[in-house]
Order: sequence, then structure tokens, then C-alpha cells
Amino acid sequence: MYAVLAGGLVGLSRQINGRLALSTSAMESSFWNHAVGLGFVTITALLIGGLFAGEPQSAPWWAYLGGPVGVVFIAAGSWLIARIGAAQTAMLIIAGQMISGVMLDLILGAPGNPLARITGVALILTGMWVARR
Repeated sequence: MYAVLAGGLVGLSRQINGRLALSTSAMESSFWNHAVGLGFVTITALLIGGLFAGEPQSAPWWAYLGGPVGVVFIAAGSWLIARIGAAQTAMLIIAGQMISGVMLDLILGAPGNPLARITGVALILTGMWVARR
């Protein structure tokens, strides 16, 4: 249930950022998304705890690349929504997530049936292609 809620919030966030990108730019929209998000997470964590609960020095260096990747993701999504709309942007982003997810599972040796995953993704991508027509 949380995953469905999170998916809905992602769609809402993309729409909001896309609207902001129409008034500014994709990069500025991404900047404001992250600046306001930083303020929100800081205040929330200070109120409920957990801001400095872990040991960040124990994480590998590449674990911190989520921030720059997120900036590119938000900027690209904002740019796309302003040009092709929320539904098509969501479908294309989900397609990219599914393809990269299957590839990462195959490369990293995740448990499960690789052929079933590839077939499932192919069926979903076919459905997305039909929905775009």
C-alpha cells in the first residue's frame, strides 16, 4: 500500500515540478525541489529524530551519488512533463526503471527467475506502448 501511495506522490511531485519548470527552467525547478526538500527533511528529522542516527563514513563513496542522480532525474522529469505531459513522462520513466531494474538484477545476481522477469517487463512495456497510441 505504501508503494502505491509513494507512486502517487511521485506523479504529483513530477506535475508540480513540471509546472515550476514552465515558469523557470528544468534545472531551476530541480534546484527548488531539492532546496525545499532539504528544509522539509531537516525540520522533520529534528522533530522526530533520525537525522544523524547512522554512520555515514561506513557507506561506500558511490552511496552518495544518489543526490546528483536525483538532480538529473528531477530536472529531466520537469523538462519532459512540460513537453509531453505527465502520463507519457511517467510511462517512459517507468519503462526506464523497469529495464534498468532487470539489468541490475541480472548483473548483481538477485534471486528469482531472470526469464520470468524479462518476460514480465516485456509484457508491461508492450502494454505501455499500446497505451501511448
